[in-house]
Amino acid sequence: MLKPLVLLLDKKQVQPDQLTLIGFVVGMLAVPFLALQAWYVALLFIVLNRIIDGLDGALARHQKHTTPSGGYLDICLDFLFYAAIPLGFALANPNENALAAAVLLTVFIGTGSSFLAFAIPAEKLNLPRPQFAHKSFYFLNGLTEGTETIAFFVAFCLWPTYFPELAYTFAFLGTITIFTRIHGGYNTLKNHLAAQSSTTDTNPINTAIEEPKT
Repeated sequence: MLKPLVLLLDKKQVQPDQLTLIGFVVGMLAVPFLALQAWYVALLFIVLNRIIDGLDGALARHQKHTTPSGGYLDICLDFLFYAAIPLGFALANPNENALAAAVLLTVFIGTGSSFLAFAIPAEKLNLPRPQFAHKSFYFLNGLTEGTETIAFFVAFCLWPTYFPELAYTFAFLGTITIFTRIHGGYNTLKNHLAAQSSTTDTNPINTAIEEPKT
């Protein structure tokens, strides 16, 4: 669905990193409108941010220009955007929303750190990643990922009076993600190292048998 836009952007010589920055600015515009309780305007900027976020990766792959620096920029700005949306709801109604937003942000820290921390040793150990071959770094699956996050952000804007209930629900699901990611990531790394050690230990050692001297 994004292909026509990708071709147009490529023709205009737009760079993927430029799109990433534009998408971040567009997404952050949702925050003041959330604070002003202009829910549908904020929702528009949230949706535009996600569309542009899909475009920058598609454009990079089309231009065969996927880089570690672009992936790094994209994930950093994505997490800043994710954190800014609960803040906007806290600003809109501190008495009702601040605690729920704080809980959700705490869970976001857990999901983000368990997600990104796995990429460091995974890259060092060169773990296989067939399902994410087009990504700039290693991904670790979870119950709540990008699609689920945006679904809840949309729900926040459509039913803002239920933000606390929705935020606590999302935080609960995110907590499951934290535990499954830590458990899965830890065991994946541990088992990989154990397999490497086992392979090293079972390698045949060539020993020369000295023939008796005559």
